Amino acid sequence: MLYGLLVGIRNLLFDKGLLRSVNHPLPLIVVGNITTGGTGKTPHVEYLIRLLSNKGKVATLSRGYGRKTKGYKLATTSCLSEYIGDEPMQYVSKFQDTLVAVDEDRNNGIANLLKENNPPEIIILDDAFQHRYVKPGLSILLTDFYHPHTNDYLLPSGKLREPISSASRADVIVISKCPLILSPIVKRHLIEEMKPTPQQKIFFSYYRYSEFISLSPSFPNFPEDDLSYILVFAGIANPYPIQEYLIKMAMDVEILPFRDHHPYTVKDIESIRKKFEDHYARKKVIITTEKDAMRLKGSDLMKIIVDLPVFYLPIEVKFHDTEESFDNTILNYVERSKTNH
Repeated sequence: MLYGLLVGIRNLLFDKGLLRSVNHPLPLIVVGNITTGGTGKTPHVEYLIRLLSNKGKVATLSRGYGRKTKGYKLATTSCLSEYIGDEPMQYVSKFQDTLVAVDEDRNNGIANLLKENNPPEIIILDDAFQHRYVKPGLSILLTDFYHPHTNDYLLPSGKLREPISSASRADVIVISKCPLILSPIVKRHLIEEMKPTPQQKIFFSYYRYSEFISLSPSFPNFPEDDLSYILVFAGIANPYPIQEYLIKMAMDVEILPFRDHHPYTVKDIESIRKKFEDHYARKKVIITTEKDAMRLKGSDLMKIIVDLPVFYLPIEVKFHDTEESFDNTILNYVERSKTNH
């Protein structure tokens, strides 16, 4: 009750204009949630980067969760996750033409991005739904299909960072991590559960897994046939989608869960190696997520497992039946915003 009261007062101050949300002269798209992680923000940001890359210079701006630096930093491909965070490192390694920046103060981050030599024309704010000091042009709220915010409670009893009513600030609600087959009845039930406002649009997304990528030069190709054992380590909020995908590939799939954005230590990686080596199976591999791979790449920790078959599994977002409608919603907003500014 106390937490809810404090969050409610803060939101009221913004709603009444006593705390100021700053407008900026370019399209700003917020991707976020009202829960404590695990809704798939990173692959949805990547989807937006791909969609908008030919509509103007794109930038992403996030807090850079887990980094050991402070203030505004512009990412480069030579950066480590300790400097910019794992998600920004993932963006900059995949999208060379996208500006990737981090700053706890999003207004300061936007101001610095606009001072760059080749400033952005579109900015995607990653995990900024609660950062109300910036006024977004388009706000996208993500909620997990298996753990929707409508069935949760405020911290510390549940995982909600804001009351359920805060979802009304979103222009678009995306129900993420849906199964590959989604019936119209289930869709209708979820829409009723979300109780959208007349202006809100609801979309349903799911993951499509790409090819495995090796982290070890000794094992460039993934051994897809006759696998007996897969050891998965993942420092993400909800590892169940990757587990569901991999369980079809081997008789034994074991998950070593770590907390979201876990900063791996020598002890962690040594324990992963020992568990893998102790397993009796001959045909076996180690799998991690792309986000976890970003925390290991370039670090001394890789030396511990570089001689083992370690792979990571990139993911892409797809939409159930409504991809064109979602794309048009984003593109129309960007065109309107550019015209108005």
